[in-house]
Amino acid sequence: MDFYNEFKTLMKVNIREYGMYIALLIILITFTIMTDGLFMSSRNISNLLDATGYIAVLAVGMTLVIVIRHIDLSVGFGAGFLGAIAAILLTQAGMPVIVVIPVILIFGIIVGLFIGLLVATIGIPSFVATLAGMLIFRGALLQVTAKTGTIIINNDHFNSIGNGFIPSIATINGLHILSLIVGAIGILFYIYREISIRKNKLKYNFEIVSFPIFILKLVFVSAIIAYITWILAGYNGFSWTVVIMLVVTMIYHFLSTKTVLGRHIYAVGSNPEAAHLSGINVKKITYIVFGSMGMLAALSGILFTSRLQSATTTAGTLFELDAIAAAYVGGVSAAGGVGKITGAIIGAVVMAALSNGMNLLGVGISYQYIIRGGVLALAVIFDVLTRKQRA
Repeated sequence: MDFYNEFKTLMKVNIREYGMYIALLIILITFTIMTDGLFMSSRNISNLLDATGYIAVLAVGMTLVIVIRHIDLSVGFGAGFLGAIAAILLTQAGMPVIVVIPVILIFGIIVGLFIGLLVATIGIPSFVATLAGMLIFRGALLQVTAKTGTIIINNDHFNSIGNGFIPSIATINGLHILSLIVGAIGILFYIYREISIRKNKLKYNFEIVSFPIFILKLVFVSAIIAYITWILAGYNGFSWTVVIMLVVTMIYHFLSTKTVLGRHIYAVGSNPEAAHLSGINVKKITYIVFGSMGMLAALSGILFTSRLQSATTTAGTLFELDAIAAAYVGGVSAAGGVGKITGAIIGAVVMAALSNGMNLLGVGISYQYIIRGGVLALAVIFDVLTRKQRA
């Protein structure tokens, strides 16, 4: 009975964090049943995660932007424009991939810092500043693709970023062995990390969950990692897009939860005035967050352009809205100060899973927009209600 009461209390206290995982589980089970298992096939899950990559990367940056009470509408066409610049450098300037990628990422950082300048120093509202950026990038994208309309990229190394998979050292019974090894390492790292965190909390007499609940969490999360790994290993294994998405998630999760910078970002989001009075440089934090957003927009543009193997005039359309939706569905608060990087990834997967599942069922595009809009509205309603309960 004590176990049940503790589990119930834990779920109630952490409903914001756990709610998105429950929603994703329900979506996966529902579409798997309705498509007679096709939804959870190795090929479909691999394609779903690859299609999620460029939005998930944007959602990570957008989460931090929303946490500090701002918004960035420029990232969609910004990603499209930077992707087109990458295509031009590869095809017309003849630059190697190893040079093009860092150049585009640095260009993205510069763009982000300029938007940060408009917001933090000049004082233009982020909505207006980034709306202007969106229009500028839209025009710039049309300009650089004006001659051909589409810039075809024939560079195999670049195209493999969005379409390739990690090498296969061996295949047994159709399973990608290297991917299984990577998944096993991921599980061991997760268990080690959770045990270390628990030991540190015990050392400083922090409150922790009971041992049975702790073991249940380890088994549940490890089982999910193992199952996803097994599914992907049944196709071509982990794609480079998924690897990049995981690396970005781990880096930003560490920065946001284990560093002084992360604490300052959330402090600014919770109360900018109090953060300023406590000695935090709010302008500096704004610059860093928007610079980071610009870099991730550049990375998103590279992933999308590589996946299409071309730069098009419509690249980046609605990317910013998909990223914002993923961040909100993932648990970021519209009031600022609350939101997790892992939640943004789950939010992106939820939105992608909805689209993928509805496509498999042949649902009309008009109904898809209505359903996705409804899910976004429910996520924000959920945020408002949980904040009222805490208040």
